[in-house]
Amino acid sequence: MNDFPVPVSRRDAIKAAGAATAAAAGMRAAHAQSPSADVIRVGLIGAGGRGTGAMMQSLAVPGSNVKLTAIADISERSIENALKQAESQKEKVDCPEDRRFKGLDGYKQVLDHCDLVILATPPGFRPFHFEEAVKAGKHVFMEKPVCVDAFGARLCLQAAKMADEKKLKVVVGLQRHYDDKYLQTLARVRDGLAGDIVSGQVYWNGDRPWFRNRKAEMSELQYQLSNWYHFMWLSGDHIVEQHVHNIDVANWFLDKLPVSAYGVGGLQHRKPDQPTQIYDHHSVTFTYPGGVKITSQCRQFPGGEGRVSEEFQGTKGIVRIGEITDYAGQVLWKFDGKGGNPYQVEHNRLHDAIRRDTPLNDAYHGATSSFTAALGRYATYSGKQVAYDKVFALDDRTMPEALTWDGPAPVLPEADGGYALPMPATFKMSAERKEPVS
Repeated sequence: MNDFPVPVSRRDAIKAAGAATAAAAGMRAAHAQSPSADVIRVGLIGAGGRGTGAMMQSLAVPGSNVKLTAIADISERSIENALKQAESQKEKVDCPEDRRFKGLDGYKQVLDHCDLVILATPPGFRPFHFEEAVKAGKHVFMEKPVCVDAFGARLCLQAAKMADEKKLKVVVGLQRHYDDKYLQTLARVRDGLAGDIVSGQVYWNGDRPWFRNRKAEMSELQYQLSNWYHFMWLSGDHIVEQHVHNIDVANWFLDKLPVSAYGVGGLQHRKPDQPTQIYDHHSVTFTYPGGVKITSQCRQFPGGEGRVSEEFQGTKGIVRIGEITDYAGQVLWKFDGKGGNPYQVEHNRLHDAIRRDTPLNDAYHGATSSFTAALGRYATYSGKQVAYDKVFALDDRTMPEALTWDGPAPVLPEADGGYALPMPATFKMSAERKEPVS
């Protein structure tokens, strides 16, 4: 894993895809993928709401002969709910009892029964499931974020390289990359309509996330997996789990990765009956090469003005998604199209790439943007400026190497039933390592 260099720019991180796809180009005629008449067998790992939604979108790809053939989840009820949803496409379902796998290792069994796998478990598992899927030779749709820490980011980038070598296709659920409004705005930015981007702001400010109450029969590990959003080792905190969308847009539009991050955060709106291990607000300044600053805000508590958007200032004008104006307010360009549903378009593109054997691998920008969001969390938790390259190179790993139902949970509650919050005065990336420094 350590032979993958620290990416110094977004372009460098993605560039690795080019060599593998170019080397494979001459062999495509001899190794053509399935024609449209052949069945693509789809497996689902993680049958919650987003996983079930992605499954339905994969089954709905126009003109694609597809079958749902296997499902894994830790919850039997989630598996049943996914299959109930799929009843509307029952002619595309071939998933008998013996291909419904429950448990922490069920994902390995799904990989024996599919060509394309959907990875939608809590994000902390994603790098390890992605690596196993690629080793097994499976095409992948995986939800964002694709990692929650430095270890996972490097693992994903290594698996991305392996996917290219095997000519596998990978799509990540950062669906703005498949949204015509974003794509056309980006095209105008690349054409220089707004000049050089010099600053920007990205936001995901909204309300409190879902919370699931503890059931009496649950072990601590079962409770944390059920309530995964509220545990950093599983979700990465909401700056990673949710705000990654907007941070990814900043990396994408700048076509760069930040060199450092500095910020503040905390838990403002406490509810004793809903203990959490994550913050409810983060405010981070990311510094990019050339001194470009992107300010990032995300919060999850009631009240105030909600905002989910991205805006950039260029030397010639202001970029808002779907519109570019000059500094006098004159509209230089405005989006007037409609485009398709990006949540569906990403699956359409994936199936098309599989059938045509054309290059498609989102794992590079998925990993670097997910890690950029994690870098913001490292900054707010530590209270220090943190450098991308230095933190990326550390073996900071939040997921236990061996996770079993009989073993302890990675985080334990305090005497009052709550969980210790990361504090800038004492935060460490792991028990063995020093705090990150810039």
